[in-house]
Amino acid sequence: MNYGFIKVAATVPRVKVADCKYNAAEIEKEIIIADGRGVQVIVFPELCLTGYTCADLFAQQLLIEGAEMGLIQILNETRQLNIVSIIGMPIPLNSTLLNAAVVIQRGKILGVVPKTYLCNYKEFYEKRWFASGADINETTLRLCGQLVPIGMNLLFDVSDATFGIEICEDLWAPIPPSSSLSMQGADIIFNLSASNESIGKHHYLCSLINQQSARCIAGYVFCSCGFGESTTDVVFGGNGLIYENGVLLAHSDRFSFESQTVVSEIDVEKLRTERRMNMTFNTCRAFCDLPKPVHIAAEYINNREMDLGRHFDPHPFVPQGPKLDERCEEIFSIQVSGLAQRLVHTNAKSAVVGISGGLDSTLALLVCVKTFDKLGWSREGIIGVTMPGFGTTNRTHDNALDLMKSLGVTIREIDIKDACIQHFKDIGHDINVHDVVYENSQARERTQVLMDIANQTSGLVIGTGDLSELALGWATYNGDHISMYGVNGSVPKTLVKHLVTWVAQHDMDEASRETLLDIIDTPISPELIPADENGEIKQVTEDLVGPYELHDFFLYYFLRYGFRPSKIYFIAIQTFKEVYNDDVIKKWLKVFFRRFFNQQFKRSCLPDGPKVGSISISPRGDWRMPSDASSKLWLEEIESL
Repeated sequence: MNYGFIKVAATVPRVKVADCKYNAAEIEKEIIIADGRGVQVIVFPELCLTGYTCADLFAQQLLIEGAEMGLIQILNETRQLNIVSIIGMPIPLNSTLLNAAVVIQRGKILGVVPKTYLCNYKEFYEKRWFASGADINETTLRLCGQLVPIGMNLLFDVSDATFGIEICEDLWAPIPPSSSLSMQGADIIFNLSASNESIGKHHYLCSLINQQSARCIAGYVFCSCGFGESTTDVVFGGNGLIYENGVLLAHSDRFSFESQTVVSEIDVEKLRTERRMNMTFNTCRAFCDLPKPVHIAAEYINNREMDLGRHFDPHPFVPQGPKLDERCEEIFSIQVSGLAQRLVHTNAKSAVVGISGGLDSTLALLVCVKTFDKLGWSREGIIGVTMPGFGTTNRTHDNALDLMKSLGVTIREIDIKDACIQHFKDIGHDINVHDVVYENSQARERTQVLMDIANQTSGLVIGTGDLSELALGWATYNGDHISMYGVNGSVPKTLVKHLVTWVAQHDMDEASRETLLDIIDTPISPELIPADENGEIKQVTEDLVGPYELHDFFLYYFLRYGFRPSKIYFIAIQTFKEVYNDDVIKKWLKVFFRRFFNQQFKRSCLPDGPKVGSISISPRGDWRMPSDASSKLWLEEIESL
C-alpha cells in the first residue's frame, strides 16, 4: 500500500536554445532516471523542448517541426516506462501557435494543455509569438501522428490522484486556472514555468505558490527554466519547488549549472480529507460557474512499494527552530487571554490551582500569574494548593512550594492522607491494596479540596490537565478531569515542556527559573503510589501508557488528518526508526486507539478552555464522538500489521 502518497518530481534540465534534439535527449535521460526512482509524475519547464528564449525563432517552421520530432524521440524511448511526463513545447494549431504542456505516458500523448495568460509586459513578449488557450475552440489536435485532446480544462487521472496543469503566468493571475482545476477535483497542480530571476522575486514566487497550494488545499509542483537558456537580457535560476497545502516539501538549488531533479511524495489522501472537512472549499465550488472538466485516464500501473523520501516531524505539535519562541509566546498569550476573560466575566476574586510540582500544574500556575499581572491584580489572589498524598516525593513537594514562594502567590498546604484513610474506612477498602480505588480517591479528594477553597474565596478552580492526557483518558473522572476553566486542555504533553521552558527563559527571576528547570527534568508521574525505598518516584506515567512523543504523533495524524492506523504505523516506523522498533510502535499504537475510544466519555463533559492549536477534543469544538463508539475496525487493522 502507498497510503495515498504519490511520488512526484520537478526536473530542470540543461538546455541548448533551439537545439531540439539535444533537449529531447536530456529530457529523455531524466525521465528514465526518475522512473527508476519510482516517480509517478514528472514535470519539466515551460517550452523546454526548444528553450523558452527562442524569441522570433518561434516563427520558424524548422524549429516547430524540430520540437515535434524531439517529442517523437522521447515517446519512442520511454514507451516501456510507467511514468507520466509533462513536457513544455510550442504546438501549432491551425493558424496559431500555442505555448503548451504535453502529457505523455508509455508512448502515448494523453493530452495537451495550452497556456491561458500570456506574459506580455516588461521583458516578456509572448503575444508576439503565441495565442492564448482561451482563444481556441478546438478540443482535439493531431500531434506526432496521434489525435489527442486539448484544452485548459483537462484533468488527468493517475492511480490514487488527479492532477491539472497551468503554465507560468497563469499562477500570477488574480484567479489562476489552478483555482478552478482544484475545485473540479485536481489534487495536484503542475506548473511549467520560465520565471526569470530578479531581486526579491524568488521570495515573492515562493510566497505565491505557498498561498495557492494552501488556498486550493492541493499539492503544487513548480518547475522553471535553468542553465542553458539565453542570458541576453535575463537569467533563469532553475526553480524546482514542491508544496503541499502551504508546506514546502522539497526545493532545488538555484543557479545550478547542472540538470537537477527534486523529488517528494504528496499525500493525496490527506489533501482529500482536508477538503472534505473544509466546508468553505465545497461551498465555493458550488457557487462558482466552472467549465465542465474533461477527465483523461492514464494507464493504471500497479504501485511499487513506497519508499518515502519526505520528512515527518516526530513532534508535530512542536515547531522547530526560530518559530518555537514565537509559537510559545502566541500559545501562552491565548491561554492568558482566555483565562482573563473568564475571570472578569465571573467577577472571580481568586484563581485556585492545585500545585503538584509537575509540568501541567506548573504551566497552569504560570498562566494564572501572567493573567493576574496583565489584569493588574495582585498575585496574592492566586491560591496555590499543594496536597501531599501517599506518593508525593520530597522533590516535587519542595519544587511546588519553592515555585509558589518565588512567584509570590498565596500558598496553602493540605495533606490529604488522613482524609483518604478515613474514606477507605468508610467504603471498606484495604489501604494496602494499591488499585484504581486507592489512586482515584486521592485525585477526587484533591478536586474536592480545590472546589471548596474556590467557594470559600469566591474564585475559580483552574484545570491543569493537558490534551495528551485527555486523549488517553489519563485523568480521574470527576477528579483532576474536572475544573471550572481548563487552560491546558488543548496543549499536548510534548509542547507543555517547551512552554514551561520558554516562560523560564523570559521574564523570570533566578529562583523561579531554577525551580522551573528542575520541574522540567522531573519524570512525569501522578504520584499516587508510594515512592520507592529511596524516596524516588515509583509510578512513571510513560512506563504505564507509553511514550508521550509517540502518543502525540498518533493523536496528531489521527485527529488532524483522519489517518488510519496502518498509515500512522507506516510513517511512525520511518520517523522513529532510530528510537523505537516496529513492535514497540505497534504496541503503543494499539494502546492509543484502545484508550482513545474507551475514554471518550471523559471528553464528552470537559470544562471550558481555550483552543490554542489545530486540534481540540472539546465536545463543543473540533471533536464530537459517541462515547460508546466501537474501536473494532481500528484495533483489527492494528492486529493485521
